[in-house]
Amino acid sequence: MNIEDFNFDLPEALIAQTPLEKRSESRLLVIDKATQTMTDQHFYDIIDELEAGDTLVLNNTRVLPARLHGQKADTGGHIELLLLKNTVDDTWEVLAKPAKKLKNGTVISFGDGRLTARVVDDSLDHGGRIVTFNYEGIFLEVLESLGEMPLPPYIHEKLKDQGRYQTVYAKENGSAAAPTAGLHFTDDLLAQIKAKGVNIAWVTLHVGLGTFRPVSVDNIEEHEMHSEFYILPEETADVITATKAAGKRVIAVGTTSIRTLESVAQKFGGKVQADSDWTTIFIKPGYKFQVVDAFSTNFHLPKSTLVMLVSAFAGRDFVLAAYQHAIDEHYRFFSFGDAMFVK
Repeated sequence: MNIEDFNFDLPEALIAQTPLEKRSESRLLVIDKATQTMTDQHFYDIIDELEAGDTLVLNNTRVLPARLHGQKADTGGHIELLLLKNTVDDTWEVLAKPAKKLKNGTVISFGDGRLTARVVDDSLDHGGRIVTFNYEGIFLEVLESLGEMPLPPYIHEKLKDQGRYQTVYAKENGSAAAPTAGLHFTDDLLAQIKAKGVNIAWVTLHVGLGTFRPVSVDNIEEHEMHSEFYILPEETADVITATKAAGKRVIAVGTTSIRTLESVAQKFGGKVQADSDWTTIFIKPGYKFQVVDAFSTNFHLPKSTLVMLVSAFAGRDFVLAAYQHAIDEHYRFFSFGDAMFVK
């Protein structure tokens, strides 16, 4: 399939720049692939789409303040690093600007030297570099004091409350971006869902470089996904297995949860078991889902792998029609935007 098969015209005015005051009051477009119908709701209505015995799977990754501004130690030139992946110890894969000036051995200083980074591999493409950090104390504490929340490039307004780019259940540090489908949940809504008899299960997938890189090939079969680290705990594997055995549904919150569940099933021949690994799974039309029966997600960028994933589940034509409906009805798009429930 061609990348243009997943293109659509999105008015820039519909790209949400700030989150709503109340998380769960976002709009929710419920789309049913069996009946080919669409219903306009609010996110708090998602509880009506869930049944006792279903399992709701959420990604509990926490966004790091992963954007750092520093200076080259030799020239004082400004350098920006975006932390993407902790490869080993204090060594990280980063996205650098301007990357062309960062050759092996280059040292960058942050916070008057409280943190320094030395480039150890300049061979990565698209602005990628491998750096090793040097500091005193605890790295996450240093990062919290010097780093900024790495909002996506299409958000131009400064976020007043950094916590609004975290889910209320964010726990495991490691992401370069938020699993944004989860931003709509409140503690109260999750309590109501649990009280209804719905199981709440957790996975971790640290959102990485794929979030920031567009598809750069015409034929989507040639696109290579960047690897992201996931953890699926034994407790989650057990509840999913029991849910399936009881004939109930596994409902994922966001594409990161979907990719975790389907990666594990793909690895273990359709079974879900405890696992941690790196995944490069690319879910596109033609993919047969093995675990996920329904999911919530935000509205994604044109020509993105995430639109392809949703299309793989509900059909390209129906998904693009749903997107056009959302545009016509002035839904808010992307990270701080509204949501879909796809069943």
